[in-house]
Amino acid sequence: MTKSTARITAIGSYVPEKRLTNRHLEELVDTNDEWILQRTGIRERRIAGDHEFTSDISANAALDLAERYGKTFEDVDLIIVCTMTPDFKTPGVAALVQAKLGIQNTGAIDLNAACAGFSYGLQMANGLITSGLHKKILVIGAETFSKILDYTDRSTCILFGDGGGAVLVEYDEQQPSFIESHMGTNGGLANNLYCTDLAGEMFGQELAARNVVAQNGREVYKWAVNTVPKGVTALMDKAGISAADIDWFVPHSANLRIIESICTRSGLPLDKTIYSLEYYGNTSAGSIPLSLAEGVKDGRIKAGDQLLLYGFGGGLTHAGMLVNWSI
Repeated sequence: MTKSTARITAIGSYVPEKRLTNRHLEELVDTNDEWILQRTGIRERRIAGDHEFTSDISANAALDLAERYGKTFEDVDLIIVCTMTPDFKTPGVAALVQAKLGIQNTGAIDLNAACAGFSYGLQMANGLITSGLHKKILVIGAETFSKILDYTDRSTCILFGDGGGAVLVEYDEQQPSFIESHMGTNGGLANNLYCTDLAGEMFGQELAARNVVAQNGREVYKWAVNTVPKGVTALMDKAGISAADIDWFVPHSANLRIIESICTRSGLPLDKTIYSLEYYGNTSAGSIPLSLAEGVKDGRIKAGDQLLLYGFGGGLTHAGMLVNWSI
């Protein structure tokens, strides 16, 4: 990767107040707390209010960032919101965030790479700043999955939650954050995880659901535990480092069983892995920034740590980054 001149200078997060626990789900579908916890590692998830949307979560995460680090947004020249649950098809979430934050002169785009979205957003921000096109970019990963879930489908409703995080990426050639990156896609497996409001077929198959998330969990699991470790290895090889050089592994918080398998196959210890799924569930593009924010707040992640971030999910897409943490 071309030598970076971009640095992560602040981080914030936000989750809705409402909690949906495993006990609550026992009243909705044929499941129980022990079954969910054993198979996913999830205890509860947050649920957006009826009038709370992805743009609200995004703006609140950015405001948390500003409050924690004393940052302002007046000179932000691009907003990237990574999400697959936008408020509208158009306008984009990033445009709504621009209005909520009152930023006068900025670009605004949405990026949909599902659960790999935040990793893609960081790579884009790094590239745009390193190329000289931008100086200060707000990158947000946020979702309101509760609005596209079928709460009679046990295979999906126990997994997903709402929430998100935001980081500020600024020009800094003296102390850049980004070391190396890796990404990949297998669109031939896209029918194993989708959400559509269109009738019809996908790859010659009748769609199982409309307007809600549909997932073949077994196939997604197989793909993730085979693909992600290879991507992690490729990323470390590019940077000329080993697992022992990684201070913290921060994967997409899909499912604890998936994370455990990825760690085993990648040689990354689970006790050096940070995830946000236990109390927030799978928040798709929001999961990695939520994990980072939690790790910073509780003191696990410190300035000088080397982090390996890896997102994976719908597409099926995956993307990872090696990051020097300096805040």
